[in-house]
Amino acid sequence: MPSRPHPLDAIDARILLELAAHPRATTVAIADQAGVARNTAHARLARLEDGGALASFERRVDPQALGYPLTAFVTAQVTQRKLDEVAATLEAVPEVLQVYGISGPIDLLIHVVAESAEDLYRIAGQILAIPGVERTNTALVMRRLVDYRIAPLLRRAAGTAERPAR
Repeated sequence: MPSRPHPLDAIDARILLELAAHPRATTVAIADQAGVARNTAHARLARLEDGGALASFERRVDPQALGYPLTAFVTAQVTQRKLDEVAATLEAVPEVLQVYGISGPIDLLIHVVAESAEDLYRIAGQILAIPGVERTNTALVMRRLVDYRIAPLLRRAAGTAERPAR
């Protein structure tokens, strides 16, 4: 995992808004739309990428296109001293897209995809069988209501977002 990215300024946000709107645009086009010099856009994009502010391209690939139409979240309680081993084992499961350590009575929130209900059952069982996993609970995503998005925060950082009334 990359180190924590530095906070973005308004110029970074404008560049990223253009990149989000036109991911295949050239650096020249992004610079022009963001109102900065090409060298500025190029240097800032390189800094943002090196600093971990830009996620990998794979985030844009829809698992459904790969034959995984089901999405679920598995919560897990784990033996605390085995947390690192559990995380390493989860990372080796291809259907596990993300794992979050969370506060409260549940230790992990595991984002998984599956080919079918039977496949999801297999994956949930595989997670439960990991040494150190004490208990799991699986919730099937029935419908995505809000897609992953970052543009509203970028617009706010760029100074172009509507601020809530006070």
